[in-house]
Amino acid sequence: MKMKLFGAIMATAMAAAPALAELKVVDTSYRTGPYAANGIPFSDGYQDYFTLLNERDGGIGGEMINLVECETGYNTEKGVECYESTKGGGSLVYQPLSTGITYQLIPKATADGIPLHTMGYGRTSAKNGKVFEWVFNYPANYWDGASHAVTHILNENDGDISDKTIALVYHNSAYGKEPIRTLEKLSEKHGYDLTLLPVDHPGQEQKSQWLQIRREKPDYVIMWGWGVMNQVAIQEAVNIRFPMENFIGIWWSGSENDVKPAGDRANGYKALTFHNLGSDYPVYDDIQKYVVEAGKAAGAGDQIGTVLYNRGMYAAMLAAEAIKTAQEIHGTAAITPAQMRDGMENLEMTEEKMAALGLPNFGPEFKVSCENHGGNGYGAVSQWNAEAGEFELITDYYQSDQEVLQALVEEDSMAFAEENGIELRCQ
Repeated sequence: MKMKLFGAIMATAMAAAPALAELKVVDTSYRTGPYAANGIPFSDGYQDYFTLLNERDGGIGGEMINLVECETGYNTEKGVECYESTKGGGSLVYQPLSTGITYQLIPKATADGIPLHTMGYGRTSAKNGKVFEWVFNYPANYWDGASHAVTHILNENDGDISDKTIALVYHNSAYGKEPIRTLEKLSEKHGYDLTLLPVDHPGQEQKSQWLQIRREKPDYVIMWGWGVMNQVAIQEAVNIRFPMENFIGIWWSGSENDVKPAGDRANGYKALTFHNLGSDYPVYDDIQKYVVEAGKAAGAGDQIGTVLYNRGMYAAMLAAEAIKTAQEIHGTAAITPAQMRDGMENLEMTEEKMAALGLPNFGPEFKVSCENHGGNGYGAVSQWNAEAGEFELITDYYQSDQEVLQALVEEDSMAFAEENGIELRCQ
């Protein structure tokens, strides 16, 4: 009875709410530059989902979505310029899609009161909502990913990797350096030897790193790459006959663009993921009907179901669900950025909700809270099937090592709070 009454009050409140402009969402894309091949499908998926909601549903809660695209070229300075030029007019959320841009935007967005969603990237310790009020990185972060890779290796070796060697080939940037502390801590716990092999931007020259791998013969290679770096690394691994099943990329090193240049020889390469793969979901039928066939697709409509299109679509879906949550909390459809933050902090994704959205079993269940802006740390492993021409999930979702990671998050975030004079929330 109370729920029915609440629903009636909500309907009345939304109908009575003053009509503001639209729900403004900014897509900080990169369709140009050295990482364009990966930026394009993500942006297509991000935009197409919001377009679907406009075309099929009339927006969210009766408010149309005003989607604004700003090209960053994966350049930190341009990313900041995009933020500054578009943040007015009630921009609800930014998805920087770059760890470098994220680090620059955290203080700016915090001062401006605009939430950031750095899904699976950015500053990992932003998971601590007590310190980072305006930053969210659910459903998983880089330290989760490092732990997932080690857990997978543990599972393949009956839980004992004390005699194993692991090499980390990483983009020599803030992004690539994120997993190092976690891998070092996990090395102390599990006894494996860790070798660090940085690769300078954009990653086209890796001969020395792979000669070292050929010489030292590590048991496993973990990769933190992006764009052309991934393609070059996989080709170099093929050249030295490194076993592909022992080569594991973070989720930004596991798209079709990364493996196809190496042809069939990339078969067996593995990559982490925090969402499902392929296009066999009801929502894609709707995207095809309302977006692609209607001539409203962000791109050519040929990326649907690819790994990065799915990721962009997933990011948009999570943003849309946070908008709905904010509308319910505040009793208005025309929400503000501050109200959007509340929606993100109270977001809960269940299997029931994902199935109702046409995305059954697409991602892990998780719940955001004041203390936890990063979700529950679940991820899975995918593997490239060259014959089928697609990545396939080979594990269920499993949780990262929370004992190790929570201590790291607490240590790093509290140091940030002390340095910046931040008063803790959620007391």
